[in-house]
Amino acid sequence: MKPAPFEYHAPATLAEAVNLLQQYEDDGIDAKILAGGQSLMPMLALRVARPDVLIDLRQVAGLTGVREEDGMLVVGAMEPKQTMVDAPLVRQRQPLFQAASEWVGHRQIRNRGSVGGSFAHADPASEYPAVALVLGMEMKAVGPDGERIIPADEFFVTYMTTALESTEVLAEVRIPVMAPGTRWAIQEMARRNGDLALAGVTLTLRMEGGLCSDARIAAFGVNATAVRLTAAEEALEGQPADAALFARAAAAGAEALEEPMTCIHASADYRRHLVKVLTERCLAEAVGRSA
Repeated sequence: MKPAPFEYHAPATLAEAVNLLQQYEDDGIDAKILAGGQSLMPMLALRVARPDVLIDLRQVAGLTGVREEDGMLVVGAMEPKQTMVDAPLVRQRQPLFQAASEWVGHRQIRNRGSVGGSFAHADPASEYPAVALVLGMEMKAVGPDGERIIPADEFFVTYMTTALESTEVLAEVRIPVMAPGTRWAIQEMARRNGDLALAGVTLTLRMEGGLCSDARIAAFGVNATAVRLTAAEEALEGQPADAALFARAAAAGAEALEEPMTCIHASADYRRHLVKVLTERCLAEAVGRSA
């Protein structure tokens, strides 16, 4: 199929993009942002999405680059995801985000797809929202009233829905630098390499005197948004790290999940089982990793 007809704009500045969004919002016209296009273009081709207007951000200046600033990695929203795999700064200062980026699709998709596009799309099977919850990331949105910072735990609202207003553009994502001594892991299960995950788990934790502390665990691909596994986190706190503890914590986290999604590829029970298995494996991997 071919996309339904739409009007196309390629603004040169962020202010121009925001003005266009405001203009079409005032006129009651459905306008969508086009970033890397790796999710939106297939939806247009299948006519799952039929916006009246596309506003392409690829010519907008100032939406790329990676820099370290005040304990954060600041990533321009239009920076390709492959940069997150290749950039030495990301690998050295935030290895979990680098590892999560390697799970995203294939190199060709990562070359075209943008970091900000993935966050704004908010696919519940994507790795980035779960990593954002675990790392406590922040999103910088720019709209007619200026800039605002949205914490990750407020950004993802429900299925493919974020806290961005219809007149706002996601300009940057801000990723806390990995603190020394932090252990981390990310694992997922997909039908084929590069597919969206049927389920996945990512986590960070610290070890103090052989005891687990400050665990932050999130699952993706199971509910309408990525979700923290707080029951597993609480089970780990202050306990000696061993296989029996990992099994108990993983079971507690999986059991506390709201009813997982179901589809022709994976039932709710299977997804709950995957979360248990992947949490246990992530804990073993993280604790075994050199801090």
